[in-house]
Amino acid sequence: MKAHDGMYIGGEWRGAAGTDTIAVVNPADEQVIAHVPAGVAEDVDAAVFAAHEAFPAWAATPPAERAAKIAALRDVLVARKDEIAETVTAELGAPLQFSQMVHAGVPILVAGSYAELAALYAFEEKVGNSTVYAEPVGVVGAITPWNYPLHQIVAKVAPALAAGCTVVLKPAEDTPLTAQLFAEAVHEAGIPAGVFNLVTGLGPVAGQALAEHPGVDLVSFTGSTAVGKQIGATAGAAVKRVALELGGKSANVILPSADLAKAVGVGIANVMGNSGQTCSAWTRMLVHTSQYDEAVELAAEAAAKYGDRIGPLVNAKQHARVRGYIEKGVAEGARLVAGGAEAPREQGYFVSPTVFADVTPEMTIAQEEIFGPVVSIIRYEDEGDALRIANGTVYGLAGAVWAADDAEAVAFARRMDTGQVDINGGRFNPLAPFGGYKQSGVGRELGAHGLSEYLQTKSLQF
Repeated sequence: MKAHDGMYIGGEWRGAAGTDTIAVVNPADEQVIAHVPAGVAEDVDAAVFAAHEAFPAWAATPPAERAAKIAALRDVLVARKDEIAETVTAELGAPLQFSQMVHAGVPILVAGSYAELAALYAFEEKVGNSTVYAEPVGVVGAITPWNYPLHQIVAKVAPALAAGCTVVLKPAEDTPLTAQLFAEAVHEAGIPAGVFNLVTGLGPVAGQALAEHPGVDLVSFTGSTAVGKQIGATAGAAVKRVALELGGKSANVILPSADLAKAVGVGIANVMGNSGQTCSAWTRMLVHTSQYDEAVELAAEAAAKYGDRIGPLVNAKQHARVRGYIEKGVAEGARLVAGGAEAPREQGYFVSPTVFADVTPEMTIAQEEIFGPVVSIIRYEDEGDALRIANGTVYGLAGAVWAADDAEAVAFARRMDTGQVDINGGRFNPLAPFGGYKQSGVGRELGAHGLSEYLQTKSLQF
């Protein structure tokens, strides 16, 4: 693991325009492990120029050749899987096993899926007396978060490259080393100079410069709803396309016929993975009143088993934020049955796995995205009540429904205002579209739907 002191622009590492740097901190021990350059508008200009210059040739590259380059990138990620996992663990704090399975493993699956899609996608079709072409949008400004640092990069860059777009990436300042490693992989895979470019820096500086740059044709952002609104407004003023994957407050609905122990156990595991720093985590557990007490007991037991098995939160700010939400939950009358705001260790940004009972739908912890290992268990009286609670937030990113059979769960899930729902513990599918309703975002990632975000249509009539 090493840190570059420049930006990856035009197929090479170049010195930054300014002298400021960003300290990368290991959240497990609060020690500085590296410094990376804090990019400014001049760095963004250079990266966008390089992407613009590379665009015509890359857009004209046959899809099968683009697919081969993405496949080569996947192969490099496979070869460097252990290094990726170690890097993510160092700067995000995720346990190494989780980093190996999820933070390194999932992006490899996604990259592979786009290598296949790029070769098979119908970029041209006949519609009556017309031929309709799907053409690349142009230069993409990708702004990614820290919680899944490599996955979020691959979920934007791979479909953009498959579509024939060129990319400028501004990664989160907390996890820039993973982004630099990805840039090395791009170079090693032989992707042409300028097709992918990396500028590290702060969101309000480099991120803002990228979002408002007139040479960027589409902005793809994953992060908070508040920042997403700002980026959407900036892009809208320039009539620029956006793809926004924003916050979530997902409901885990356990219907009375479900296997309660399994539903609760999987639900707790879903939130505790990545220390709760997952926008699609099922942080609201909805349980029928007849099973409520048992569910609370099961959830407390399940959460207690995690203990030292989860990593720290990413930084001091996030640590204070999550602990503040836990204190808010207690103050508003929720009953703490596991965990709490008290730090479990003297060093590192750790928060204990926390479960609240007697949570009402209007409480702050039931409405706002906490982004930590905190679960709220909410009682419902009947299915109508459960649906009202499940849909009763400004978010609509993901969720889960459990029932005795899939058909019963599907009937409920079809009425949920959310973009993705797991039925009885359904497995992750890298080809299924991911994205939200309401204030959880605009557009979709993954699979063919994710590829189409980076395409625009042209029709020729004959």
